[in-house]
Amino acid sequence: MLSEEEKKEIDQELSHSPTRQAVVIEALKIIQRHRRWVSDDSLKDLAEYLEMSLDALDSVATFYSLIFRREVGEHVILICDSVSCWIMGYDTVLDHLKKKLGIDLGETTADGKFTLLTIPCLGVCERAPAMIIDRETYGDLTPERIDEIIDKLK
Repeated sequence: MLSEEEKKEIDQELSHSPTRQAVVIEALKIIQRHRRWVSDDSLKDLAEYLEMSLDALDSVATFYSLIFRREVGEHVILICDSVSCWIMGYDTVLDHLKKKLGIDLGETTADGKFTLLTIPCLGVCERAPAMIIDRETYGDLTPERIDEIIDKLK
């Protein structure tokens, strides 16, 4: 069931849109912001609310890599794997993150705190290597800088 708060936020988006389907991405982001991910049940409820087919909504949800269709940790780490980041030390950064967190790409720590994913480009090549955690961008990454960032979030 969509919460009243989710419905209120979706309705706000609907008030600015020509059709119910025009708010699909924003509606998915609203659900994800409240729940951290979009479950099958949430997707079904949203399809009903937006008066569209579940298949159509699912095709949008699975197309966008930043809509999480599996449960994720409290903090989602998106490490940039663009060419610039590769050149500037992506391998070192990724290896350090994997060791520090004890997980591989696509996994979540046992305590549910962190999920580690890649993203094709963050658009901050001048600060490569880079990552985003919870909508905060971090650049010029080194193992020491990563330790500082992660330790603050624990």
